[in-house]
Amino acid sequence: MAVIHQTDVVVIGTGPVGLFAIFECGMLRLKCHAFDTLEQVGGQCAALYPEKPIYDIPAHPTILGGELAANLARQAAPFHPNYHLKEQVKNVEALDDQGKSWRLRGNQGTVVETKVIIIAAGVGAFGPNRPPLDGIEAFEQASIHYFVRMRETYRDKHIVIAGGGDSAVDWALSLSEIAAKVSVVHRRDKFRAAPESERQLKQLASEGKIDLVVPYQLAGLTGKDGQLTAVEVESLEGNKKSLRADYLLPFFGLSMNLGPIADWGLGLTHNNITIDPTTAATNRPGIYAIGDIATYPNKLKLILTGFAEAAQAAHAIRHFLHPDEVIHFEYSTTQGVPKA
Repeated sequence: MAVIHQTDVVVIGTGPVGLFAIFECGMLRLKCHAFDTLEQVGGQCAALYPEKPIYDIPAHPTILGGELAANLARQAAPFHPNYHLKEQVKNVEALDDQGKSWRLRGNQGTVVETKVIIIAAGVGAFGPNRPPLDGIEAFEQASIHYFVRMRETYRDKHIVIAGGGDSAVDWALSLSEIAAKVSVVHRRDKFRAAPESERQLKQLASEGKIDLVVPYQLAGLTGKDGQLTAVEVESLEGNKKSLRADYLLPFFGLSMNLGPIADWGLGLTHNNITIDPTTAATNRPGIYAIGDIATYPNKLKLILTGFAEAAQAAHAIRHFLHPDEVIHFEYSTTQGVPKA
């Protein structure tokens, strides 16, 4: 018979917002277990963008995604959370009518009984949108990368970046500092990136430091034994050209899948869970949602917004579980970090 773990809170998702929720719950003496389908904590920041700089974290003019995730994990560590990694919650069962007792089962056999649930699953399970190119599979391990894990991999190399969003533009700017050449392929002259980033991209292009290949789209691959030598591109008018390439980085977004969460009766709207922004409560008592998966009018999908939602949720949960308890709010500078 499987061991049944007991806890106060189960956090689903261990990205930055989920990790901060564990810290906030710990500050209120709420014990946490956490599930994540990835093999490490930190979400996309750790798994996909560990060397991507983030500029809008308070008190950090710039911080790498992996560094942010590691710092948040260290911040949560004093409360000894139990992590169930490489495991998806496949079943949620209410054990009472008040929303204060739940049983969760993971697809690896883990069973946890908890008082409340916080869903911090971001966009759900994710994977890259792959360009429809013949023979692409042969190059995906060696020379086609959908995420940048180690910037130094591309030093002195010829890089072709495809896409027009923030990831494409940001990595073009970053890799132009170390690559032999960066070519950016996009089907339009207008990019879907932050205005300042687009301005910098076009400035570097005017200086000859980045080759803007617009309006073009990917058309084919040339190489041998998994190693690219060139990327073929074509305009809407049928004009073709070949770009020398050691690596192709296609940034066409992620395909999202909420998995079993979609069947939990949480009133989804376009794969988002509507919450009360003052408490992060969903339409089911005892289930809360924070971060990118949560929505409400005028929601800003920023990490710092998710941090605030994590704090709101933790305090709302404490009151939900102990409605007769009077909690005198204290700043962390006053109370310090409670002993776990």
